[in-house]
Amino acid sequence: MIDLGSNSWRLVVYTFVPETWWKRTDELYETVRIGEGMGTSGRLSDEAIARGLETLTVFDHFRIANGLTPFQVHVVATSAIRDAANGREFVRAAERATGLRIEILSAAEEARLGYVAAVNTSTLRDGAVLELGGGSMQLIEVADRRPRELCSVPLGAVRLTEELLPEPRPARKKELERVRARVRETLAKVDWLPRSGARLVGIGGAVRNLASAAQHSAGQEDVGVQGYQLTRERLAELVKQLASLDPAQRGAIPGIKPGRGDIVLAAALTIEGVLDSGGFDGIEATEAGLREGVFFERELLAGQPDPLFEDVRASAVRNLAIQYESDLEHVNHVAVLSLQMFDSLVETGLFEPATGERELLWAAAMLHDVGMTISYDDHHKHSRYLIVSAELPGFDPRERALIAQISRYHRKGAPKLGEMAALAQPGDEDLVARCAVILRLAEHLERGRDQSVRTVRLHGNGRGVDLHLEAAGDLTLPRWSVERYGDDEAFERVFGRRLLIG
Repeated sequence: MIDLGSNSWRLVVYTFVPETWWKRTDELYETVRIGEGMGTSGRLSDEAIARGLETLTVFDHFRIANGLTPFQVHVVATSAIRDAANGREFVRAAERATGLRIEILSAAEEARLGYVAAVNTSTLRDGAVLELGGGSMQLIEVADRRPRELCSVPLGAVRLTEELLPEPRPARKKELERVRARVRETLAKVDWLPRSGARLVGIGGAVRNLASAAQHSAGQEDVGVQGYQLTRERLAELVKQLASLDPAQRGAIPGIKPGRGDIVLAAALTIEGVLDSGGFDGIEATEAGLREGVFFERELLAGQPDPLFEDVRASAVRNLAIQYESDLEHVNHVAVLSLQMFDSLVETGLFEPATGERELLWAAAMLHDVGMTISYDDHHKHSRYLIVSAELPGFDPRERALIAQISRYHRKGAPKLGEMAALAQPGDEDLVARCAVILRLAEHLERGRDQSVRTVRLHGNGRGVDLHLEAAGDLTLPRWSVERYGDDEAFERVFGRRLLIG
C-alpha cells in the first residue's frame, strides 16, 4: 500500500491471512512535501513534482523487486494532489513513468478510511477521530463504532506553517495567536464537534510524534505510543516548548522526527484547538494511519459487511499469538483455567479486582508463551520483550506493560513492576502479583498440554484455599507439577492463605 500524503509518502507491505492475522513486514518512507508552496500558487511546484516522480520510481522498483503486480498495490493520494490545479496532470505523468495506478481520494473517502483505521486500533465506541495531515485535517464523529459526521478542513500542518509560521525562528506570540484564530474560526463551522462525546482518537505522524515527545519528557519506559493519552495540559507544555525553538531545534526534541521540525508546532496548535473546541481532555494516539484504513477495508476485512474487528483487544492478542506460532490450543486452555481461578477467588472474597484486571490476565495467558519463538530457555523473559515491543491495538502503554510483567513471571521469581513502574497506577504491583501467581498455577495444571484438567475452582477453607479439579483425563501430571513447582509460598504471600490441593 502506498500513501501519497501532502507531507510524507510511505510504502507499506503487509503479510496477512484474510480475517485471521496480519503484520506489517516492510516499509519505505520519504518526506516528499508534494504540497510545498501550494498556498500561494494552488499548483504543485516543478520541484515537488520532481521529488514525487523520483520517489514513486523508487517505490515501483521496490514493487518489482518483491514480485508484486500493480493490482496488488493500493496507491492513494490525499489533500495536496486532490486540491492542486495540476494534481491530475501529475497523476497521469506518474502513472506513465511507473507501473502504478493512483487513486485520488475524495475528502469524504479520506476521512472515512481514517475512521476505519482509528476504530480498528482503539476501543473507541462514541467520540471523534482526528486525522491530521500536511494539507488537511479530517474529523469524524463516531457513534456506536459507526461514522456519523465526516468533514475535511484546510488545517493541514504544512499549509498552516507556510501561510502563518513561515519564518525559520522561534514563533512570536502574535503568530501563535494567528494560527489559533484560524483554527477557531474553521472549527466553529463543525457544529457537531462539541457534542461528539468525551473521547478523541488521533491518527497521523503529527499525533504520534507529539505523543512520543510527551512520553520522553515524562521519563517513561519506551513501549510505543499506541493508546497513549496526550493530555491538554501536556500538549500546552509542548506548544510552549516548541514555540521557543527554531524549526531545527524542534526536530531535535526526542520523539520528534527531524523532518517534522518545521511543521510540528502548527500541528500541535491545531490539535490544541480541536481539544478546546470539542471540550476534550486529551487525544489518544494510535500507531495506525490512513494506510491501515485502506488495508483493513480493502484486504484484511474485505469480506465483511463492515470493515470492523468485532473486539479490537481480543483480535490484537490473538493476532500476536498466531504470529509467534504459539500452541493455540494450549494457551487458550491456560487462559480458560486462569479465568476460572480468578473468578472463584473473587467469589470467595479473597480480593477485589481492579478495573480491567480480568482482561489483562486473559491477555497475558494467551501471550505467555510467545517467547518460545526465540528460545525455550528464559522464554518468559522473551515473551515480556515481545509483548512490550508489540503495538497491541486497544491497550494503552500501562496495560501493555502489565500484560508483559504478568507473562514475565508465569514461571518463577517474585512478581514486580521493575522498570515498568513509571507507567503504573497505585495497586498495579499487587495486580501483577495476583495475576502472575494465577497464571503460574494454570500453566502447571496444563503442563502436559493435553487439556486433562477440564475445570478448576479455588474455595476458601479456614486458613487455606482448596484447589478442586475436574478431570478430562489423567491428573497425575498436573497434580505433580502443582505440588512440585506450583510455588505455594508465592500463593500464600499474595493471597494470605495456604494452597491446599484437593
